[in-house]
Amino acid sequence: MTVLRPSSRIRRAVLPLALCAGLMTTLTACASDPDEGTNGVGKLEATAIEKKAQSAADAAKAVRLSGTLVSKGGTYKLNMRLKQDGASGSVTIKNSTFELLRVGDELFLKADAAFWEHEDPSAGESSGAPSSSGSGSDSSSESGGDSDSGSDAGSEAADKLDDMYVKVPQDDPSYKQLRGFTDMDLLLDGLIGLHGDVAKGDYDKIGGVRTINVRGGEDGEGGSLDVSLEGTPFPVRFARGGGAGVVVLSEWDKDFPLAEPAKGQTLDYGKQLPRG
Repeated sequence: MTVLRPSSRIRRAVLPLALCAGLMTTLTACASDPDEGTNGVGKLEATAIEKKAQSAADAAKAVRLSGTLVSKGGTYKLNMRLKQDGASGSVTIKNSTFELLRVGDELFLKADAAFWEHEDPSAGESSGAPSSSGSGSDSSSESGGDSDSGSDAGSEAADKLDDMYVKVPQDDPSYKQLRGFTDMDLLLDGLIGLHGDVAKGDYDKIGGVRTINVRGGEDGEGGSLDVSLEGTPFPVRFARGGGAGVVVLSEWDKDFPLAEPAKGQTLDYGKQLPRG
């Protein structure tokens, strides 16, 4: 009878365990392949992933954009549905929220009385729009009119505008700025591009959609883009560098109805919006 020394018995016991552990590691690695069942975009180089996402966005007919953007004009919270010939949704600036509806070149603004009483749609600080050129100045303040009567008149005008669609004249200083919130190509062009050397990030799941991340510059200072690994490689989320906002992009190519509001819901002030 051969008596095994303790070291031999240990080696014989450890060998099967090691083989089993190696097999389990291999099986687990195969089962957790992050690219299994995807569109294969995750296997590409970072620059190729970015190009795929840009091409998909360029060819899209519609999208929903929601999130926050930070610029010199302030912080904007957007929830817009966009397509080539128009858009609808809401914009929040500071504590003010207003709705925008664009059908072709016709742009409408809808807000409550508090917005019209306290906000100037063309004031850069309140809406991000360029300042008025002065043609809409308040004559009562210039002539030293009674402030209480001016306030009452402003409240009365605001009540008339409450929850109505006000047509934004194309000659008004705020038209271009407000229209920018409804321009699909303009918004996407400014959001999807990354800056600096592009590198691949982590796999993730956003809104139930599997994604791969690509980022520009060191630590994503040039922006961070999450791209869908399911179906068409649409952008799913974009984080601007320097903490300048994060937006989620969804409902790609999902059409939605657009129509000008009924006449009974619309007010037209001619060449310039009313001022608060």
